[in-house]
Amino acid sequence: MQGITDFGKKLKKNKILLLMLMPAVIYVLIFSYVPMCGIILAFKKYTFAGGIFGSKWNGLDNFKFFFQSGSAWKVTRNTVLYNVVFIIVSNVLQLAVAILLVEVKNKYFRKISQSLMFLPYFISWVIVSVIAFNLLSYDFGFINRVIEAFGGEKINFYKSPGWWPLLLTLFNTWKGIGYGSVLYLAAIMGIDTSIYEAATIDGANLFQRIFKITIPMVKPTMIILLLLAVGGIFKGNFDMFYNLIGSNGMLYNYTDVIDTFTFRALIQSNDYGMSAASGLYQSVFCFITIVIVNKLVKKYDEEYALF
Repeated sequence: MQGITDFGKKLKKNKILLLMLMPAVIYVLIFSYVPMCGIILAFKKYTFAGGIFGSKWNGLDNFKFFFQSGSAWKVTRNTVLYNVVFIIVSNVLQLAVAILLVEVKNKYFRKISQSLMFLPYFISWVIVSVIAFNLLSYDFGFINRVIEAFGGEKINFYKSPGWWPLLLTLFNTWKGIGYGSVLYLAAIMGIDTSIYEAATIDGANLFQRIFKITIPMVKPTMIILLLLAVGGIFKGNFDMFYNLIGSNGMLYNYTDVIDTFTFRALIQSNDYGMSAASGLYQSVFCFITIVIVNKLVKKYDEEYALF
């Protein structure tokens, strides 16, 4: 009874804060926890007549489609490798941009640069695909026109899958660098300026201040962002891959990820159970990955771990 009484007192004391938190809790419950009931579709033969709960159970048959298709290893490999590259390249460049913005003394130039880098984050991937086509098109693309103007041979990007790992990395980095740099910029701005002043008095140059003060001080932010990114390492950015690649079968070996493969299979077969099985496969491996990485981080330093 004493515990219940104490809990009631805490609720009453913090009721305003709890009311402010309520919309976020409701949002997470509705859009993150309630949809988890759909996991059972991964083990059912879904029919419109039966619905989610009335359809017949079919065990692991939905998983067989994915693993017997011959593409399971390819799309899983592509998904993981792309995400690893995206995480490394994006975090390194976002941190570098944040450091450069801090070091720029002209506040007007800094604000304009930050706004221009942040703008692509708000552009739809549909628009980005149009920009990409105007850059990469064999007949009308800007890049091929420049190559042709200098006497070179044009490149058919949409029939050359080897170019796309680089191109996808560039587009992903370009679109997210502004948003990511803001997170690092906030962490850098939180560093006590007296530390930099003391280092300058001791004779530290710009690069020494960056590598001895800035980077070590933002390490907790780097690790948290890394852990959050690792949580989705088995999930491809569907919007990016689908809009940039579309239904170009010539590029699938280098660009097909689990999400796009599942979408095409769903459109062709109308099999919702298979789609749910693929999503469950992704989620389970994402969970396992983040638990392992969090465990490694905890061994390095418990303060940096998520849980």
